[in-house]
Amino acid sequence: MNPTAHTTDTTKTEWARLWPHRPDVLYLNHGSFGSCPTAILAFQHALQDEMEREPTEFLARQLTKRLAEARAALGSFVGADPDDLAFVVNATAGVNAVLRSLEFRAGDELLTMDHAYGACWKTMEYVAARAGAKVVVAKVPFPLASEDEVVAPILAAATPRTKLAMIDHVTSPTALVFPIARIVRELAARGVDTLVDGAHALGMVKIDLRAIGAAYYTANAHKWLCAPKGAAFLHVRRDRQRAIHPLVISHAYDPALRDAKFRAEWDWTGTVDPTAWLAIPECLRYLGSLVDGGWPALMARNRALALAARDILAKSLGVAAPCPDSMIGAMASVPLPAVDPKSPIARLDQENIMKWTFDRGIESWFFPWPCAGGKVVRASCQLYNDESQFRRLAALLPLAMRAE
Repeated sequence: MNPTAHTTDTTKTEWARLWPHRPDVLYLNHGSFGSCPTAILAFQHALQDEMEREPTEFLARQLTKRLAEARAALGSFVGADPDDLAFVVNATAGVNAVLRSLEFRAGDELLTMDHAYGACWKTMEYVAARAGAKVVVAKVPFPLASEDEVVAPILAAATPRTKLAMIDHVTSPTALVFPIARIVRELAARGVDTLVDGAHALGMVKIDLRAIGAAYYTANAHKWLCAPKGAAFLHVRRDRQRAIHPLVISHAYDPALRDAKFRAEWDWTGTVDPTAWLAIPECLRYLGSLVDGGWPALMARNRALALAARDILAKSLGVAAPCPDSMIGAMASVPLPAVDPKSPIARLDQENIMKWTFDRGIESWFFPWPCAGGKVVRASCQLYNDESQFRRLAALLPLAMRAE
């Protein structure tokens, strides 16, 4: 099926029929958990059936080869040697594995920024507290006018004591695509390794891990690649692999042979369901077949819709676009203006304002942010979305801004 790549004014596009969504709810929150097409779920279920028919054959004799094949497909897509990739259940697990493998000392500094994903920020705080180290948070403005306003505060916060920086490729709350290769390069020039949290990047923007050059990079496949839940990867640069281990130590751990056993150590950490990882090549094939032009065209389509959705929401809210178009991928966040203190947006927290829109048929996403209205609203765009859906959200927002 190759529907036209132009957005339509319907709420049930040809692409939307490929996902098993509830017909009574507009799903505008792909960024939080992703969403898996029906065909990919069927592919995974077939793998699970095969595994359960003969678990020993599947897990003990075939899994190593199948994981290698999945890594090869993924490595080609992200510009990496497959031997430098390890599968993890989500990007937070990848961040944890790196931070909890490295050794820090009292007086060391770990650098991140105020747009960082909360779970990963807390992991950094946990690791720093155990070692007597300090977490330094660079303040990146939002709204902003250029990439320089991202890079400058991060570099200004780096000191001779900085041992590691954790930087998002695509931020979760503010939906900004950071100039990650530039940041990694500038930090490396100061002797600082970077752990890139690319949770949203895989399938949203082109990734070339060789060009980025980060010591560590982790990303989810269950978001914009639309893989089943539990599919993610960690890339560790070859010269840093000796120190990095999975969160669960298992049979392949051997201190004398760590360099030679990086893949083996990550491939088996105990009995788990590996089918989400094994579905990644099918996700690459299937999603890439839906739009003429493949993945580049799919990413371009989602980005164009995110820019349109941002403009629709900003016009409804009476605010300006908060960042350059060049910093938008398949999501866009818009700061809310000051509102009536008795309105739903003002008096409800993040979860309850999302419940307020859900009760009116729209699954949306809001997040606290230091702006006039105290929150941002984020638009997430995947093939099953179209402009008319964001117009419906835009029409609902003025009601949420008024006193009830």
